[in-house]
Amino acid sequence: MTAQTGFKNKFTAALLALLTGVLGGHRFYLRGLRDPWAWLHGPLFLLGLLGVWRFVAHRQDDPLTWALLAVFVAVVIAVVVQTLVIGLTPDAKWDARWNAAAVRRSQNGWGPVLIVIFALFMSVGSLTGGLAYVLQRFFGGS
Repeated sequence: MTAQTGFKNKFTAALLALLTGVLGGHRFYLRGLRDPWAWLHGPLFLLGLLGVWRFVAHRQDDPLTWALLAVFVAVVIAVVVQTLVIGLTPDAKWDARWNAAAVRRSQNGWGPVLIVIFALFMSVGSLTGGLAYVLQRFFGGS
């Protein structure tokens, strides 16, 4: 799968992955509307949100809720990993994959790296909070 028409900016792709990744925005930007994986992001995220809603709003603690929460976590982890991969791809490799036919070359600088740093901060904070809750629930009961 090589480049499509138009110049693909790595900063834009990383920012879309961070902000709209759960809905597949970065994949639509890079691969277009025919990308089946992009269309899968949204429904899986909504299923995961259903689990969050069941757990937070209704205090339901059943296997279905935990399965839906696992879907939510999987989607978020996939988006964070995709943000890291996009943001940390060297410019030459990025251009070879997404801008092979373009005359213009990428000169991204620190923008994608700052997006990666922010994504790592968000994921570490979420992981710490989630682990604290799960461990407290496991060892402390209710």
